[in-house]
Amino acid sequence: MEKTRTRFAPSPTGFMHIGNLRTAIFEYLIAKKDNGDFILRIEDTDQERKVEGAVDFIYNTLNLCGFKIDEGPNNEGNYGPYIQSERLDIYKEYALKLVDMGKAYFCFCSEDRLNELREVASLNKVPFMYDGKCKSISKEEALKRIEQGEKYVIRQAMPKEGETIIEDMVYGKVVIDNSVLEDQILIKSDGYPTYNFANVIDDYLMKITHVVRGKEYLDQTAKYNLLYEAFGFPKPKYIHVAMVLGEDGTKLSKRNGDASFMDLYKDGYLPEAIVNYLVLLGWSPNSNQEIFTLDELIKEFDPKRISKSSSTYDEKKLKWFNAHYIKEMKDEDYLNFVKPFLSDAYDLSQKSDDFISHLALIYKNHISYGKEIVDEVKLFFEDEISLNDECKEFMKDCSIPNTIKSFKEELEGMSDWSVSNINDAINKVKEKTGAKGKMLYMPIRIKVSGRMHGPELGDTIYLIGKEKVLERLSKE
Repeated sequence: MEKTRTRFAPSPTGFMHIGNLRTAIFEYLIAKKDNGDFILRIEDTDQERKVEGAVDFIYNTLNLCGFKIDEGPNNEGNYGPYIQSERLDIYKEYALKLVDMGKAYFCFCSEDRLNELREVASLNKVPFMYDGKCKSISKEEALKRIEQGEKYVIRQAMPKEGETIIEDMVYGKVVIDNSVLEDQILIKSDGYPTYNFANVIDDYLMKITHVVRGKEYLDQTAKYNLLYEAFGFPKPKYIHVAMVLGEDGTKLSKRNGDASFMDLYKDGYLPEAIVNYLVLLGWSPNSNQEIFTLDELIKEFDPKRISKSSSTYDEKKLKWFNAHYIKEMKDEDYLNFVKPFLSDAYDLSQKSDDFISHLALIYKNHISYGKEIVDEVKLFFEDEISLNDECKEFMKDCSIPNTIKSFKEELEGMSDWSVSNINDAINKVKEKTGAKGKMLYMPIRIKVSGRMHGPELGDTIYLIGKEKVLERLSKE
C-alpha cells in the first residue's frame, strides 16, 4: 500500500489567510491520520505577486499551528526542489515529451490575434476558446521558427469529443464535456509553466496521493485528468472543499483585506483555538464534540464528512473557542501571554509585579483574545471615569445614595486594605441598608469603575486603590 502524501502549495504572496490555512489543516490531518507525509511546496509561477520573506511566514504559521512539515524548501526530502521557480527545466522537459507524443504543440499566436478572438467571442456572447490554429504547424517548421527567435507557448491538444470524469471524495462523480475544454497552455512565453501544468507534474514526481483544492476549481480538474491520462500517470485522490465565506457572503481572501492567521495571532488568538475553529468550518465530527486537541483531530478526521456547502467565518464563534482555550491555560502561561499586550499599551514601570499579575488574572475568564485585555483594564490606568447613558439611568434609583454612603464609611474606617476586608465591607453594607443583589453590587461597581459589569468586585476595588476609590465615591 502506497504511503499517504499530501501537499500544501501556497503562493508566496504574504501572510496566510484563513481559507488557505483551513486547506492546510485538512491536508495535514489526511496525511497524519494515515501516518503519512505532509509536504510544503511553494507555487511561485506568478513572479509579479511574489512577496519577499513569504516562505518564512508560511513556515512560521504552520509551526505555530503544530504542523510538522516533513518535506519543504527549508527541509528538503528526496523530491526537491520544492519551489516551482527552481523546477523550470523539469516542466519544459515534460512539456516537450507531450510535443514528441503529438499531444501538445507550439503556438505562435500573438496577443493581438488572441485579443481579436476574445472580441469575436464577446460579440457572439460565447466563452473565449483558442481556435487551435497552430496545431497544424509541423514540428520541424515550429522548431525553425523558435530558432529564429519567435515567441511561443506550448499548448496541450485537448480532445474535442467525449467526456472526462472526475472522481471526488466529497462531490462524487463529476462529468465534464470535452468540447468545453480549451487547448490549455502548459508553458508560457516567459518559460514558466501554468498553474495547472506545474501542479500535475509536481504532484506526480513528488508522489502526492491526495489533492485538496477549493470547490471552485472542480471543473478545472478535468484538465488535470487529461494531463495525467496523456502521460499515463496514476491520478491522485481529489478532495474538493467548499469556500469559506466572510460574514458579508464574499469569499475570504488576502486581496479583500480579510484577516490572516498572523493578524489573529498578533491580536492574541491562540493557534490551537484557530485550528480547532477552522477545522469545523466545512467538516463535522461523528459526535457533538467541539473542542479537539490536534491529536484528537488526527484520530477523528474523515474527509468523507467534509460538507458540500460553503461555510461562514464567524468571528464571534472564533472568540468563543479562543476564550475556552484562554480559560484552560495555566496561570503562568496566561500571564506570559497577556503581559506583552499590557506593557505595549500602558506604562507599568510604577506597578508592582503582584499588581500586574493580580490585574491580569481577574480578567482571565473575561477576555476572548489577548489584546482585548487592553480595553478591559483601562479603568485602572485612568484618573477620570465617565458613565455611559445606561449607567446614568441605573444610578437614578433613590436607594442608591444611601448604599454608596454606607460603603464609603466602611472603607474610610478600614486599616488593612485587602480583598477579603473589602468583601466584608460590602457584606456589612448589605446588613445595614438591606440592599442586595444587583442593587448592592452594581451601584458600587459603577461608582468606582464606571462600568456595570466586570470581574470580582472586591478584586476590582482593591486594584483601583483606596485613595482613588474614596475619591470616586465622594463625587456627586
